[in-house]
Amino acid sequence: MHEQLSILVIVLVILGYGYFSRLLSRFYFSGPMIFTIVGILLSPLVFGKEATNLNGDTVQIIAEIALIVVLFSDAAALNLEKLRHSLQIPSRLLLIGLPLTIIFSTYVAKVFFPDESILYLLLLALILAPTDAALGKAVVSEKSIPLKIRSSINVESGLNDGIVFPVVITLVAVILSTSAGGEAQGDGWLIHVIQQVVFGAIIGASVGYFGARLATWTLAKNWMENNYQNLIPIALAIFSFYLSEHFGGNGFIAAFFSGLFLGNYSKELHDHVEEFAESEGELLVLISFVVFGIAFIPATINYWDMNTLIYSILSLTVLRMIPVAISLIGKADFSTMLFIGWFGPRGIASILYMLIVVHKLGSIEGHETIFSVMTLTILLSIMLHGLSAKPFAKLYAKDHKEEAE
Repeated sequence: MHEQLSILVIVLVILGYGYFSRLLSRFYFSGPMIFTIVGILLSPLVFGKEATNLNGDTVQIIAEIALIVVLFSDAAALNLEKLRHSLQIPSRLLLIGLPLTIIFSTYVAKVFFPDESILYLLLLALILAPTDAALGKAVVSEKSIPLKIRSSINVESGLNDGIVFPVVITLVAVILSTSAGGEAQGDGWLIHVIQQVVFGAIIGASVGYFGARLATWTLAKNWMENNYQNLIPIALAIFSFYLSEHFGGNGFIAAFFSGLFLGNYSKELHDHVEEFAESEGELLVLISFVVFGIAFIPATINYWDMNTLIYSILSLTVLRMIPVAISLIGKADFSTMLFIGWFGPRGIASILYMLIVVHKLGSIEGHETIFSVMTLTILLSIMLHGLSAKPFAKLYAKDHKEEAE
């Protein structure tokens, strides 16, 4: 489909979904579902003429900006002061559940895809590890669900992408530095990764902290116009990204730490980050789902087979639920374990990590099966979690009414 016509269709869908979003939500149609379907319709599978290059400039720019916004806003939304008093469940999910999910997923993947390199199987597990609370928005916004459970799902989703990303870039560095014989070439990759993580964290934290302090000072002097309070946080996120990249750090890690420090040292800007994430940031995220439908599904659909389907279903169920249940022993009842285990949707972080990884590796050639598993798992998650969020939330709330009260 012609590029200008594609843009027109996307704009019309944004308008249509915007006007009728609440009505559509009654029928369990979420924004990610609608925009993914639009992407598929715009792809060569339906109306499009040419396949979209996964490594193309436009795709990569959208991916980079969207990932900056996602990491920054997720980190800024985390109130460290409040987390100290409600970290029991999230800390277990992140410190026990997340590593177990990655380990289980890697070894089960080896059973289903024995010909694939263990490095790529680990990459598969890592990219499918971060959860996306937005795909089950009805769950985290349903007031009848106990606050502890809602906030735990939110905190897990906000932190796991920031935790996983440094491991992803480390693994990509190992893959790129591995020779045909399968051994890493020297320790240059390790020094490079340490530099990226450390410089990214320090630069991002510095930008976030001093940006927050400067905002507090200028607001106290009444020197800042109100409408710029929405723009400054995202400008700081992008500034921390490019400053870190310039000095050899990882820009995405910088964006995460910048958001973490800004959100916790400036109450005023913290609120505006949330406003931005729910408006302009939401638009970027939804466009990323369109890109997913346009680019990844046509590129991988020919590699979907029974093994791919079974592993994708396992990834969304037992490979997530068992680690969650183990991590919550003694802290939650069985229905809560199942509920939190099921609502670990794979969405925007996984999509954006895939795009960044493809850019780093150059293509998916030779490992199409791995990327087809990622794509199918995310597609199933978008649909299944979108459809089940409201009914499952109501069912869970009904059985935990006393806790909510």
